[in-house]
Amino acid sequence: MPFRALISPPLAGLAAAQRLSFQRIRGRGLRTTAAALVLSGCSGRQSVLDPAGSDAQALFTLFVSLLVGAAILWVAMNGLFYWFTRRSTGTLPERSGRMLILFGGVIAPTVVIGAVLLWGLSLLPDQRAPGDGLTVSVLGEQWWWRVEYTMEGVEGSVVSANEIRLPTGQRTDLRLTSDGVIHSLWVPALGGKMDMFPGRETRMSLEPVEPGIYRGQCAEFCGASHAWMAFMAVAMMPEDFATWLEAEAQDAAEPQSDAARRGLAVFQAAGCGACHTVRGTPAVGKVGPDLTHVGSRLTIGAGRLGATLDNIER
Repeated sequence: MPFRALISPPLAGLAAAQRLSFQRIRGRGLRTTAAALVLSGCSGRQSVLDPAGSDAQALFTLFVSLLVGAAILWVAMNGLFYWFTRRSTGTLPERSGRMLILFGGVIAPTVVIGAVLLWGLSLLPDQRAPGDGLTVSVLGEQWWWRVEYTMEGVEGSVVSANEIRLPTGQRTDLRLTSDGVIHSLWVPALGGKMDMFPGRETRMSLEPVEPGIYRGQCAEFCGASHAWMAFMAVAMMPEDFATWLEAEAQDAAEPQSDAARRGLAVFQAAGCGACHTVRGTPAVGKVGPDLTHVGSRLTIGAGRLGATLDNIER
């Protein structure tokens, strides 16, 4: 006698109800997990799905096209599989089989891959195009970013840290290198990433189309504090950027209050100038970030903390 027949009807019903309840719970859990995974990748401070630069928009369009194409292919393959399982038994004629292999296995993949390759290659010249006079040199340190702005035909430069300011509607040339280990500069909302090597200069260009503040990150593991090596890319209207750059080129203002003067005295007495530069003062250190206009920056500590008085006092 089958084992199932030995179970009393109440016990059998209870077992069936338990199985049904478990299946429902498992189904809800799987749906909740899948939804959480999908939603976690659709938003955030570093999202490629919210492009704000011309290069990022081109990459986003390519990504969506590939995603739609893959979905169509998935539906088509499942449709073929379903059709083959439902059709009557037998084999395809030899000519039909050969044509299926030729078009499905050779011609169609060649056309699709070739089109995607040409599309991808067409994006490369734009991302390598030089800027119109403004050059931003970025040096990857351990573990922060040294940023220097130079203008064609203008003597001198402006040095900052952990913040890259860019004019909107203009392509800016970025020249990248590293101090000791390999880094990779990436602002997902503005464009692709580019590796930075010690002793070698790599180049990329970015063209923001919308003013805003976009978080960037080192995208290559570079040591103990790699996860903390962040920066802010600030896209500004051209006239606002010109005003900011002119102000940044000035020396540090003389302290006006007693508290500010005491702060300067402490800074100098503690020997901070051995590592940091503050233009207009005896502090000319090159080891750490330039602190000339640190109060005008959005963050301190490579993006760890907001540039507030409380955080600066820590």
